[in-house]
Amino acid sequence: MPHHKSTIKRLRSDAVRRERNRQIKTSLRSAAKRVKTASSPEEATEAHRAFTSTVDRAVKKGVYKKKTASRMKSRLSKHTKPAE
Repeated sequence: MPHHKSTIKRLRSDAVRRERNRQIKTSLRSAAKRVKTASSPEEATEAHRAFTSTVDRAVKKGVYKKKTASRMKSRLSKHTKPAE
C-alpha cells in the first residue's frame, strides 16, 4: 500500500486511464473488423473512413502514437482496394 499522497492519486488516475484506453482499443478492434468483413467495396470504404476517424481520435487522446496510427490505417487500407 502506498504511503505518499501523490502515489495514491497516481494509482487512481492510472486506473481511470487504463479503463479509458481499454475501451478505445476495443472500439478500434471492432471498427477494424467491420472493414475486414465488409460485403461490398463501398461498405468497406465507409467502414475504413470511420476507422480512420476513430484512430485519429485515439491519437489525440494519447492512446496511440502518430506513426502507429498511420501504420494501422495503411495496413487496413488494403481491404478497401479492389482485388487485382
